[in-house]
Amino acid sequence: MVELLVVDTGPLVAIERMGCLDIVGRLPYELVCPEAVRQELDEGERCGHARIAPPWLAARALASALAPLGLVELGPGEAAVIQLARELGAATVVIDEWKGRRAALALGLEVTGSLGLLATAKQRGLIESLRPLVEHARRHGIRYHPAVVAAVLREVGEDPPETG
Repeated sequence: MVELLVVDTGPLVAIERMGCLDIVGRLPYELVCPEAVRQELDEGERCGHARIAPPWLAARALASALAPLGLVELGPGEAAVIQLARELGAATVVIDEWKGRRAALALGLEVTGSLGLLATAKQRGLIESLRPLVEHARRHGIRYHPAVVAAVLREVGEDPPETG
């Protein structure tokens, strides 16, 4: 059975900037996003950013309106990702932003992000190396905490970048 993951805007943008949307689509997951994420991606395209509409990503409507309390700390995308995961019974969300990750963990969801998906791609032999992709992402405005990058690179058997 294929694992269902609910994905947020940030990881999709990061993966697109790394040129890896096709690779993520080959992972053994069913990836869905809430309509709020689809709207954020469409708004980004209207503002001149790259179109992000891979054929493997399905947008789903929420069964009920977003809880206003969730919007106090989270953006509408992150809040909708967490709510959709709970509605669909998905165990894992794909969120890069720390507030969203923390909220999902507090609700008992498993969390991964763009680097986690690409680490899986490396482990499955779909990419040769993760480090150049991370460096490319950084050059294109995607920020990751250095400790997170180092941990993920070590996990896949690559040397973390030197700090200094």
